[in-house]
Amino acid sequence: MARNNDKRIKPADSELKEKLVNLNRVAKVTKGGRTFSFAAIVVVGDGKGTVGHGLGKARDVSESIAKAVDDAKKNLIKVPIYKGTIPHEQKGKYGAGKVLIKPASDGTGVIAGGAMRAVLEIAGVHNVLAKSQGSSNPHNVVKATIDALAKLRSPMTVAKTRNISMEKLFNG
Repeated sequence: MARNNDKRIKPADSELKEKLVNLNRVAKVTKGGRTFSFAAIVVVGDGKGTVGHGLGKARDVSESIAKAVDDAKKNLIKVPIYKGTIPHEQKGKYGAGKVLIKPASDGTGVIAGGAMRAVLEIAGVHNVLAKSQGSSNPHNVVKATIDALAKLRSPMTVAKTRNISMEKLFNG
């Protein structure tokens, strides 16, 4: 996970939108009966390439969501977005959750399943083809999607790494 650290950014708190991915009611059986609490998974982003995820647990729904948002703001990464889509195809993995994201032409929209859709939309990707393989657990799917987005490199970064011009990168 050393790859994520170079893309981490500080929360600007300005126009971060939040989206609830999953809310899970969990029960703990005690001597006095069942005690219910809630676990919330939330993604936050600005719609311009910044995205983060967080988990919050509390006895109250709104409190668990607030905790998840605070956690998500601590885990923000920057995603390169090129003409409303991603620069290249990428695979991501977390636990048993595997995802594949592919760039798509203008007008395609976000073609992705539940948890992936939330992450990609909040990141600001408008056209993408995505497939979740393996685990359908929203925790692992969200983390695998963020892993794939963190591995993306912009064309400018690739050109700089190879010490060639942008024209040479695209023309061979």
